[in-house]
Order: sequence, then C-alpha cells, then structure tokens
Amino acid sequence: MSHAKAENRRTPTRLEAFVFRFKTFLLQLKRSLIDTFFAPVSRFDKGNSLSARKVVAESRTPLWTETEPEERFLVAGKINNLRIAARELDGVEIPAGEVFSFWKHIGRASRLRGYVAGRELREGCIIPNVGGGLCQISNALYDAALNADLEIIERHAHTQVIAGSLAERGRDATVCWNYVDLRFRSAQPLRIEASLDEKDLTVRLRGERNGSGKLHKLTRAVVHSDHPRSCATCEMDCHRGVLKPVDTNFDRTAFLVDEVWPEFDEYIQNTKRKRDQLFLPLDGKRFRKANYAWSTGGFGAVQQSLLTTAVRSYRSHRLAAQGAARQKNLLAMYERLAESYARRLKFDVLHVVVQQNLLPFLWKAGHLGGRTFEVLMTALPINELQRTLDAAAKLHPESKTLGDFRAEAWLAEAETDALSHAQKIITPHAHIASLFRSRSELVPWKMPEQMTRVSSNNPKPVIVFPASTVGRKGCHELREAIRGLDVKLLTLGPYIESADFWNGLDVERGGDDWLERADIVVLPAHVEHRPRRLFAAAARGVPVITTPNCGVSDMNVAHLTPAGDAVALRRKIEEML
Repeated sequence: MSHAKAENRRTPTRLEAFVFRFKTFLLQLKRSLIDTFFAPVSRFDKGNSLSARKVVAESRTPLWTETEPEERFLVAGKINNLRIAARELDGVEIPAGEVFSFWKHIGRASRLRGYVAGRELREGCIIPNVGGGLCQISNALYDAALNADLEIIERHAHTQVIAGSLAERGRDATVCWNYVDLRFRSAQPLRIEASLDEKDLTVRLRGERNGSGKLHKLTRAVVHSDHPRSCATCEMDCHRGVLKPVDTNFDRTAFLVDEVWPEFDEYIQNTKRKRDQLFLPLDGKRFRKANYAWSTGGFGAVQQSLLTTAVRSYRSHRLAAQGAARQKNLLAMYERLAESYARRLKFDVLHVVVQQNLLPFLWKAGHLGGRTFEVLMTALPINELQRTLDAAAKLHPESKTLGDFRAEAWLAEAETDALSHAQKIITPHAHIASLFRSRSELVPWKMPEQMTRVSSNNPKPVIVFPASTVGRKGCHELREAIRGLDVKLLTLGPYIESADFWNGLDVERGGDDWLERADIVVLPAHVEHRPRRLFAAAARGVPVITTPNCGVSDMNVAHLTPAGDAVALRRKIEEML
C-alpha cells in the first residue's frame, strides 16, 4: 500500500472495533486451550548459573523516540510497561532444547500488575492501551535471537512499519496477548538479561552461539508510514480518543529520602516544584521524630511508609549499636523501604532524587529504568568504603572492627552501576564529591551558630576524641600519637575495639560538657561521613585536627593530617599544644 493511502486509511467504526475484539477473544481462548491441554509451554526460573557466560547477542533500542510534547505521556506509559516486563525477563535461564514463550514469562498486562496505558500501533493508528509498548521488548528479543542464530518457532511481523524501528529492517516481532506470541528455541542453555537505563532498552543473551537457526518467516502486506496518526495529537472525533493532559510538561520529580540531613532538606526545598512528590519514612515534624523531620510543605503529594518504618524501628532496637548483624539488618530494611516507595511511583515520575542507601535496591529491581536521577550522597560508595577499610586493616591487623563487615558483591556492583548512570551526585562531603568530579555538586554543610570560646582552665591539655573507639575513626593512630604526651584524653562513645584499648593513657569517658572541657578535638578518621561534632567544636573556637577523609574542605574549620599517619598526627598535635 502506498504512503498516501496509508495516511488516508479510514478509522474503524465502533461496530468494527467490537467485531475485532470478539475475534481476538476467540483467538485468545483457542491459544489458552492449546497451551494448557495440547501443546503446553514452560515458564523457566531465574538463576545465576549462566551469568558468567559470554554475551552472544545484544539489542539496544532508544526509549524516547518521539519528539512531540503531546506524545510524552503515552511514551512514559510505554516505558513504565517495559520496566515491568524487563523485570519479568531479566535473569530467566532457558534449558537447552526448550521453547521460550514471550507471554508465558510476561503474563497478561493488567492494571493490577502495574501496567498503564502506553503506545500501541493498531490498524494504522497509535492508540493508548494498557500494556502498550511491549512490542519494543519483543522486537529486541527477536533481534537478539536472530543474532544468536536461534531457531524461531513463532514470530509475527507488524502490519505497519514506522521509520527508524526494527520493523524497518524486518527484525520486529509484534505480540498481542496471548495468541500473537514470540517463541524461539536454543540448542544450548541460554540466559536472558533485560534492563532499562535513562535512554535505552537493552536485551542480552548469554550462553553459546547456536548453529544456523531455522527462521520462521511470514509474508504480509506491510503498510509503511513515517507519521501514523496518534490519539495524542489526532483531532478527529473517534471512539479511540484519549484524555490528554492539560500540561504537556506533565512529568514529575519524586524525592525518595530516609533519615534527614539538613543539607539535603535545604537542597530539596530549593529545587522542588509544586507538582513534585516527597517519599519519606514518616512525617517527622508531625510525629516529633527528629531523625525524619524533613520539610514537607510545597509538594504536590507526600507519601509515608509507616509500617515499614515501625518494623525497622522495632528490629533496630533489638540489635547492638555496632556490628555485622546491625549492618545486615540496616541493608534489609533499606531494601524494604525502597520497595515500599517503588510500589507507589507513578509512570509520570520521570526524574528521581534518591538518597544513597536506597539507590542499589531501586536500581537492581529496575525501578529507575527509563528515568533520570540524582543521588543524595551520604557516604562513600561501597567499593571505595571497603577499599579504605581494607587499607586501614592492613595498617592495623590487630583491629577487631576494621574487618567486621563487608557488603555482598551484588550490592556493591549494583551501586557502582547505578552511580555511573546518575546525572548528578549531591553531597556536602568534600572527599565524596572529589570522587565524581564534574558530576558532583558540593552543597554547604549546615554549620552551628558561632559562640565565644570560654577558656577551659584545665590542669593539663584535654584532647577530645569525638567518636566511639572503632578502627575506622582513627583510634589506633590517636593512641600511638599521644602516647608519652602529658595530656588527658576524653573519649565519646563506647570502647568497641576492646575494654582496655586506652590502657596506659590518662583517659576519661566524656559527658555532655565535652565541648567546655576540650582544648583540642582530634578525629583522625579513615572513614567519617557526618563530622558534625567537629563543626560544633569549630563553632566554639576549639581547634580541630582531622583528615581529608572526614569531608571538611574549609581550612578555617579544621587542620588536616593524612589518614593512617600517626607520626604526622603527633607533629600536628604537638604544634597545636
């Protein structure tokens, strides 16, 4: 059919649409009977047995191919549907000789499962339909299957070709629940990997390349159209019409946060828009919970995860303040909170600002696919954190805490991958910001109010170590640096390395009056993410010695010494005294 005829095709009437639906129902019923009783197809489990195999085929296609603003909400719906489908397919491992069925693994697209109206090409028009857009992932699967020389059991071509699509190269596979399916077979075990980043859908096949596959080809009269009519822009009075959003810039930003940081609270307040959403564990100001006291005014919606927060609080109170068990519980609850937020993320949330502890779980589960995002960075990246701790453990192999906990490899890998796709890294921590160079935005620390220092009048100098006695805070370096000096050491927090760690020194447990008693505050930490006690001391005019690892970039706040260097630390302390 010519291009002109394609553009002038008559829109089906309501009666014709009803007849089409009825025929579809009969075909779906027939396929269900065949798949259930006569020629059953299998659904395969996900696994990792083939995750190390080489990639034998890959298909990458762009998500945002339409430039018209009116099309954005249908494209966003399509991306939402692809996000769900990719989670169903990612990690599926197909045994040798078995037939893979697209619909057996995707299941029926319904609103109950999170699918929304997306772009669907039908009879010359782009119409809204729940689950619309899934053809992009079936196209990619078919394209990859051809590249891997798989045997194509069932494949159906689109009846209309849009410029720039895989259909233009004859590498498309349209699908319609459940009677229009994509099926293929591999002589070798095969693993499917499917994911979305902010720009593309990627489908990979891992395993071994087959021999020459048998292609299942269909010959059809194909309509070519560069610009098919779309319900989003069509002005015709039609029963397929779709309600269009009044604002073509319909997309929203969601802020996904956990414990409050005043620096991030201020950043969010300065960047949010009235239609944006805030997701937080609970409204800390309303419930008088200071650790969740984010500013909630000015958002289009505020979402709380009260049950998840209550469970986390209960489990946290039953564990010790430090240790591997507590770290594992924290990670488990971060994952539950991330999933709680993800379930309520609507398809029109196209940009996310997410706190770092939630990031790897959202990324691993595919919830950030098709979205741009920024990260509120509260700590070193897991790989950098563990590298730092490993280096410190080599300096102090006797330490009981420097090797206490390491995250699982998949978690570190997921965070690294997610951070590589982040548009921006936001942090007040100078050392963390330096790891990301041009992508980082260094926001100012929230400093306490300046106060006039009152002389301590101590009989001998008092050095305050404002942390628990753990290796990552530099307690080993401090002990070595002050041994033999005529000073009193005031420590804050429990002795976790050992009860006798400070033996041989004039040491005392500090109380609430530690600032009044301090002559110098020293924190030679290998790792410190929240140096707020250092800022409190600096605001009182108390000299501070710390390391660049503490993230303090203002030399007026602290005197810096290299982490792990007890000799340099002693020189700095003697200089200050």
